[in-house]
Amino acid sequence: MSRPLHSRIKWFRSVRARLLAIALLPMLVVMPLFLWVVGVNWVNRFDNLLIAKVNGDLTIAHQYFQGILERSGERIKALGDSAEFARVMQGNDDTELATYLEAERANLGLDFLYFVKKDGQLVSAPPFAGNLDTMKWPVVVQAIKGHDATEIDIFQADDLAAISPALAQKARIKLVPTEAAVPTDRRAETRGMVVHTASAVKAGIPAALVGGLLLNRNLSFIDTINDLVYPAASLTEGSRGTATLFLEDVRVSTNVRLFENVRALGTRVSAIVRSTVLDGGKVWLDRAFVVNDWYISAYEPIVDSFGKRVGMLYVGFLDTPFQAAKQRTLKTILGGFLALVLLSVPIFLRWAGGIIKPLERMVATITRVDDGDMGARTGLPVGQDEVGRVAGHLDHLLEQLQERDQKLRDWAEELNKRVAERTRELSEANQRLEATTKQLLVAEKLAAIGEITAGIAHEINNPIAVIQGNLDVIRQEVGNETGLDTEFGLIYEQVHSVNVLVSKLLQFARPEEYAGIVEHHVPDEVINDSIPLVQHLLGKGNIELVLDLHADRPVAMNRTELQQVLINLIVNAIHAMPDGGTLTLRSANKDEGDVQGVEIEVSDTGVGMPPEVLGSVFDPFFTTKQAEGTGLGLSISQKLVSRSGGRIRAQNKVGEGASFTVWIPAAQFE
Repeated sequence: MSRPLHSRIKWFRSVRARLLAIALLPMLVVMPLFLWVVGVNWVNRFDNLLIAKVNGDLTIAHQYFQGILERSGERIKALGDSAEFARVMQGNDDTELATYLEAERANLGLDFLYFVKKDGQLVSAPPFAGNLDTMKWPVVVQAIKGHDATEIDIFQADDLAAISPALAQKARIKLVPTEAAVPTDRRAETRGMVVHTASAVKAGIPAALVGGLLLNRNLSFIDTINDLVYPAASLTEGSRGTATLFLEDVRVSTNVRLFENVRALGTRVSAIVRSTVLDGGKVWLDRAFVVNDWYISAYEPIVDSFGKRVGMLYVGFLDTPFQAAKQRTLKTILGGFLALVLLSVPIFLRWAGGIIKPLERMVATITRVDDGDMGARTGLPVGQDEVGRVAGHLDHLLEQLQERDQKLRDWAEELNKRVAERTRELSEANQRLEATTKQLLVAEKLAAIGEITAGIAHEINNPIAVIQGNLDVIRQEVGNETGLDTEFGLIYEQVHSVNVLVSKLLQFARPEEYAGIVEHHVPDEVINDSIPLVQHLLGKGNIELVLDLHADRPVAMNRTELQQVLINLIVNAIHAMPDGGTLTLRSANKDEGDVQGVEIEVSDTGVGMPPEVLGSVFDPFFTTKQAEGTGLGLSISQKLVSRSGGRIRAQNKVGEGASFTVWIPAAQFE
């Protein structure tokens, strides 16, 4: 007994599962996937916009910083070129020069200003507290040589103290332990980052006017950068912009807060930023941990007059408000999606139930019929929708099925009787076919013997001709008076006997040469006469015969030979269709060049022939039937057709059958 239909259908292959998938897949799978892709793309674009903004902020800060250097150089040069400075210089009074320099230093807002000659003579404001080797700075050396220069230089604690102890104290910044920074044993940063400007001065001998501005603790400088980069309302609510000047990795001027009102002077940058910017010389554009929070940050290296990276310029803004805004947006989208799912899924499930339940009832009915209950019906009312109409149609089909089942039972009994009778007829036909097959095998063997006989006759005839010729030569040479007439006569008789034997062999091997006068025949008549000879093979092989005969020209070929060729091709075609098929015989008038003729085609729907077989089918003794054939049939057919002035060729498509085409010239009437 067969298993119930519903037990053979796995749940995930059922209509219920498919309808639920159709209803829920777009909402629960496709839509979340789409939202995820859109969300990821939006988050990336959002982050890229933040990076682009901070990169623009760094550009503004860099331009301002370079502007300070340029303005500092312009002011020192303007002072050196002024008439007042020239007047004071002409007085050769160092006290007056020192007083003048002090006044100008205060006016320009510099931390030191001095005049130095190539020979080392120096006048400074304020007066230096110690000895300062001014010639170790490239900017001073360049100015002495006549080239103005403004650079950032790092002054050691001793250099600052030699200028002024107060300046050294101002530059000193206590280091604050900082998370993620490179470990260090230092307790304070005592070096100073200075805007170092030198301008060439005409004073009889090479000289320079040199000024410097200490950037350590220069809060007005860094606050100006911050106000310029991040004006009011330029950032989202809750965020704040920051700017910092680093001496190596130490914050020496910043508006980043360590606490509420305490600037983060002395704190240090993280190790990864230091490695990227100071060690690698690259610009940092990414999120970075700044003192105690995450900032969208931009760092660029600062290079001194020696070409060394000695510090960094930083701008950035607090990342937390932007991340919070991003999270709020994503949560809003997710919440809206969940609300849509909660509202729509119950509606989808209810609609699906109206389809699933009738279908399940129809499946149950089919299961009962499958179990043998031919009277099972769905009993569903005929509805206006497709499912209701299918249910009504199913009940109608089941009624027809029940009626036809009884008819099939009656027909089965009648069929059994006919099958028994047909089996008996097939058995008799099979016996006749076996007898005919034996006759065909005998014919093939005779053909093989004829081919071999012809070869033997040819091989014997050549040496016999040589013997007879040489015998005539010997008889002419020795003359008639040799006393060997009896022996010569015996030899002639034996040679004649061999010639007679060879002639008989050739007559056996080539009967066509002794066939006599060739009569003219219309090929269609020969084809029709040949079909009864192979009718038993067609019936046994379940082969359909198709005739398409339109040739009406007579041909000059022996009727028996033409029939032999046709039967050979038909039998080969039948053998090529062991599982049945269609045998097609076509004939038509066809000219080749200026010669009129008739073309006969024998085609089958068998398995066809591989290329290597197609090239050898006309070779003597070549066969694909193993022990069932001699391989001489097609070779003999080709010789018979060729002797009549025609040709035979084979064509084939592997797996689609083969066809043999015979062309014979039409008979010529005088």
